[in-house]
Amino acid sequence: MDQKKKLINFYKNKKILVTGATGFKGAWLCLWLKILGAKVYGIGFNPNKNKNLFYSLKLDKKIKLNLIDIRNKKKLSNYLNKIKPQIIFHLAAQPLIYESYQKPYLTYEINTIGTLNLLDCIRISKNKSVKAIICITSDKCYANNFSTKGFKEEDKLGGDDPYSGSKASAEIIINTYKKSFFDKKIIYCGIASARAGNVIGGGDWSPNRLIPDSINAIIKNKQIYIRNPNFNRPWQHVLEPLYGYLILGKRLFKNPKLYSGAWNFGTSKNTVTNVLQIVQAIIKFWGKGKVKFKKKTRYYEQTNLQLNINKAKTILNWHPNYSIMKSVFITTEWYKKVLKQKLSSEEVTTKQINQYMNELKKN
Repeated sequence: MDQKKKLINFYKNKKILVTGATGFKGAWLCLWLKILGAKVYGIGFNPNKNKNLFYSLKLDKKIKLNLIDIRNKKKLSNYLNKIKPQIIFHLAAQPLIYESYQKPYLTYEINTIGTLNLLDCIRISKNKSVKAIICITSDKCYANNFSTKGFKEEDKLGGDDPYSGSKASAEIIINTYKKSFFDKKIIYCGIASARAGNVIGGGDWSPNRLIPDSINAIIKNKQIYIRNPNFNRPWQHVLEPLYGYLILGKRLFKNPKLYSGAWNFGTSKNTVTNVLQIVQAIIKFWGKGKVKFKKKTRYYEQTNLQLNINKAKTILNWHPNYSIMKSVFITTEWYKKVLKQKLSSEEVTTKQINQYMNELKKN
């Protein structure tokens, strides 16, 4: 049986909760889960409807969305007890490094206390419906060791900026709840953290992100400004880590003891690409564009980031399906089809998800 059929067979009619549903990754995940036949519930903020991917995918009509602040533990607990989800994908976050400098307290509140609220609600919950929780953190939860070797799941956590620190803090909370409550049969529920690299894909309009900034500059016939042309990042299409989350959710549901813990979902070894190469590829695939370097950068960012994904490859049988250049091409293609050809976001995104599943290698 191929992977597409396996995913459909498992997720069909499952009650799934996605926190951060109205975010970029959350929207892609919600649509994918609907394609698989799941009963999807979402928690999220009320975003800008003009450009927000969630609403352009008409997900407000496809899933049951509740606009809850993840920091409001009482409302969160009441909603969990009401819907009784079987699997939770926790994506709610303040996801931007630059904003973490401007709003450090808010970043820690959402990324750290929000995670704590969710796990504690499950701990004190009277219903036993939840069998698996996948908390999405970040590759930036690791302490910078100034090495170009990939971080392993057991490497030291840390953070030199508020965003990284908030994600490392969330990881510590996840681990303590796992060992203190979830591993001791107090709660029969699997809990895992998923650490992914720099995710790209159509429908991301966040400011101060490389792809959206590049696309916005191109369509406005302006120069593309980049601040760190030689910084290396493990760029991956959004469907790559989401596929990893789906596999992990399935395995965790069936065997919580074996699959609980931390998991890296990144690119293949030695495939890190720098910022300038990514922008040059976007210009090539679009057919126009010019680059200009910024002289200064205001905030600290790690020069090199790479994840060791051997654990996910060996145990989950997950592996990247797209090269970095293919990821950039598919992302650029999304924006071209939606912005130039005027196709609907729903049509283009659905087609790219189905195309990805059809290309998965049989396991």
